Amino acid sequence: MIRRWFRRPGIVSFAYYSGINHLTPVNLNYMWNFGSYSLVILVSQVVTGIALAMHYVGHIDLAFNSVEHIMRDVNNGWLLRYAHANGASMFFIAVYTHIGRGLFYNSYLYPREFTWLIGVVIVILMILTAFMGYVLPWGQMSFWGATVITNLFSAVPKIGNYIVIWLWGGYAIDYPTLTRFFSLHYLVPFVLVALVVLHVIFLHEGGSNNPLGISFSVDSIAFTPYYTWKDAFGLFGFLAVFSSFLFFLPNTLGHPDNYVPANPMVTPAHIVPEWYFLPFYAILRSIPDKLGGVIGLAFCLLILFVLPFLINIPVRDFRFAPVGAFFFWFFAVDVLLLGWIGGQPVKALFVLIGQLLGVYYFSYFLFILNFVMDPRYYLRRIRRFFGGILISSLLLVK
Repeated sequence: MIRRWFRRPGIVSFAYYSGINHLTPVNLNYMWNFGSYSLVILVSQVVTGIALAMHYVGHIDLAFNSVEHIMRDVNNGWLLRYAHANGASMFFIAVYTHIGRGLFYNSYLYPREFTWLIGVVIVILMILTAFMGYVLPWGQMSFWGATVITNLFSAVPKIGNYIVIWLWGGYAIDYPTLTRFFSLHYLVPFVLVALVVLHVIFLHEGGSNNPLGISFSVDSIAFTPYYTWKDAFGLFGFLAVFSSFLFFLPNTLGHPDNYVPANPMVTPAHIVPEWYFLPFYAILRSIPDKLGGVIGLAFCLLILFVLPFLINIPVRDFRFAPVGAFFFWFFAVDVLLLGWIGGQPVKALFVLIGQLLGVYYFSYFLFILNFVMDPRYYLRRIRRFFGGILISSLLLVK
């Protein structure tokens, strides 16, 4: 009777077939657990965010004091605030590792393109949500970070200034700006939850990838109990790391200037975003032209979106392609170094290093992957491209 009730169409049956009866490849390793970790942290962020919103005041004169009120006067308010702030970092760690696993095992290729595309949209919304949340405490780094990032839109030709005014809700960052950011920061996580459900639906439609890259129908088992216990075991370790930051190092991943109330008349010595934005920030400031920097920043994420349509490689696991594995790990180090460069002062040496690292970041997706893994395919594409240019030139001459 209970089994028949679970099989009814709706949310209950979706949860049953997703978390219990879903067929999964038998050879998944612990790198596949980070999708589950991301879901757990997302739920934690929604719950703690709702609790914090009950005490937060979205006004420039009261926002900073309301956060201090949460920390000092609300019962266990410090725990809620630190869990939400450090939870954002844990969320990005889990999602970035999830993306890295997808890149190493080429999980973005057929038949999982739409699963990957929805995942990239989730990452973009995560970044926007985290940025808006970083503004809410209304500390020095919140205010000046919002000033720098929103002013980037002024580089857009013709309409840039209008976009900035619309974002600000006026001609300066003020009460309307904070109100808009607070409203969107509260709303977008529910959109993220809906996209995660859609992500899971497409994942089950195309089936999970696995280290060997073979069809999951060859050898598969039900998700429960094997992977349920495996995910739970890994989750305890992940939550142990989370708890270490939460209880012993709560401010390590933050910035001390954000514990100073926002002051439009005093510019911080070094404006730097949160650590999970630093690789993109390094690419942004390594391009001398403002519009070029904005385009480079946008292209960092858009290139992930179009990746399934750029890459055509026969090997799904870089363990069977040592050269591809070498370039992948060099890419991983490149991203970490970009994060380090993004946190350094703007000096000529750091800018030059950022430019070199940025070139490799884009080259990895645009050239290296196809050329290293399948040079004949890449050379055919180059021949067709230049052949098309030659034919077009001849037609124009005639």
